[in-house]
Amino acid sequence: MLYFKSYYLIFLVICVIKYCNLTHVGYLCNPNLIKLNIEMKNKYIDLIEQTFEFPHDEFEVKDYELYFNKIPLMEVIKQYGTPLRISYLPKISQQIQKARRLFNVAIAKSDYNGEYNYCYCTKSSHFSFIMEEVLKNDAHLETSSAFDIHIIEELYKNGKITKDKFVICNGFKRPHYIENIANLINLGFENVIPVLDNLYELEKLKKSLNKKCKLGIRIASEEEPKFDFYTSRLGIRYNDIIPYYEDYIKNNPKFELKMLHFFINTGIKDNAYYWNELSKCVNVYCDLKKICPELDSLNIGGGFPIKNSLSFDYDFEYMAEEIVSQIKGICERNVVAEPHIFTEFGSFTVGESGAVLFSIIDQKRQNDRELWNMIDGSFMTTLPDTWASGQKFIMMAVNNWDNEYERVNLGGLTCDSMDYYNAESHSNAVFLPKIKSTDAQYIGFFHTGAYQESIGGFGGIQHCLLPAPKHVIIDIDENGDYTTKLFAKEQSYKSMLKILGYM
Repeated sequence: MLYFKSYYLIFLVICVIKYCNLTHVGYLCNPNLIKLNIEMKNKYIDLIEQTFEFPHDEFEVKDYELYFNKIPLMEVIKQYGTPLRISYLPKISQQIQKARRLFNVAIAKSDYNGEYNYCYCTKSSHFSFIMEEVLKNDAHLETSSAFDIHIIEELYKNGKITKDKFVICNGFKRPHYIENIANLINLGFENVIPVLDNLYELEKLKKSLNKKCKLGIRIASEEEPKFDFYTSRLGIRYNDIIPYYEDYIKNNPKFELKMLHFFINTGIKDNAYYWNELSKCVNVYCDLKKICPELDSLNIGGGFPIKNSLSFDYDFEYMAEEIVSQIKGICERNVVAEPHIFTEFGSFTVGESGAVLFSIIDQKRQNDRELWNMIDGSFMTTLPDTWASGQKFIMMAVNNWDNEYERVNLGGLTCDSMDYYNAESHSNAVFLPKIKSTDAQYIGFFHTGAYQESIGGFGGIQHCLLPAPKHVIIDIDENGDYTTKLFAKEQSYKSMLKILGYM
């Protein structure tokens, strides 16, 4: 960096000397005669516009204030205050429709002889308003625990789903989970598909069933090379699948194998690891299909990524077309019919609908290089992924875009040294408008709609007893105007004392 600055100064001096030679040195010394026009662009809005393609499809600035999906965030802040979590429901429908369009177009282009089914991973966010928005789009559901099944039952009671809805039951199944799955099947839910995670679940499931059950088998995929383990702890090994089918499922009148499932922790990425695992999975499907004619579905697991930076670049269209094309090609080489394709998208469905808004309540200079902007909340409790897994979200100022910018660190309110945020996915730094004594400064973290509440423990006990923030739902009415609804107040001290046994 020092060398770069030196070269830059030398270059600037040479330019000035050449400029002097052209205009005569004496003229340059007289500011009334001629000026060297160097325009400084050091406002926060200049930084964003020069760094990214901005305005963005969901972000724009009006009167130096940020709008999120055309929602004026300063108006929301004035109404509800901060810290504040928001959920913008229309984005959920947009994501589902986007994926469905991508895969259906890819199927049409490839002349693929199978259907596409969109499933939502309930573990990404279990809130009722999220589930209801998902189900407006005729999406199917994927579960991972016993309590998920109770949610399915409530949705049915309230008329939100029918008994023909696909319910893909993943995860390691303890007795309560197996019992609940069997209960759904016995009640006539015809497309509940428990996906076997190990060799012992089948026998436990058989004891609870009084109707024929559709089954899936999860493949224990190889982990990414940099991971600590070679093979996923979940699923059944490749070499065990066909012998297990022949010994325990093939001639069992209670079961019908319909689905092969594989899951990649890193999601759907255009790299050799993903394509290799997909190829292995499809080849196993083809081998199994030859001896199991009722098998007709392939669940490709994993998910599309969400934007964690304004510089995010991912070719969704190419990936959908390549997935469909590769599945079709492998099936044709093996002379088997193409399977119906199921995807399980959790973060992709709900992640980009969420945002968390904070106030900067103080600025502290701790030494000559480190400037701390303290937020009125905690990263560890409100955005636990930033601490637990180093996740980065889109972060921007909400107001004061006409102020000069500066490099800062963001600090949370807990006493833990790890409660901070100091880098973006596109940069090893955080930049925000300079704070003026007369101005309040607000910031937003965007695309935070998946997992944060469940990992942080919504309504529970947080580190240093910091309360969970208010949660506001934003929707669009029939006139195209946005509406807000307070879903949860800021957590009270009484609720904490009750949980801790003091009341």
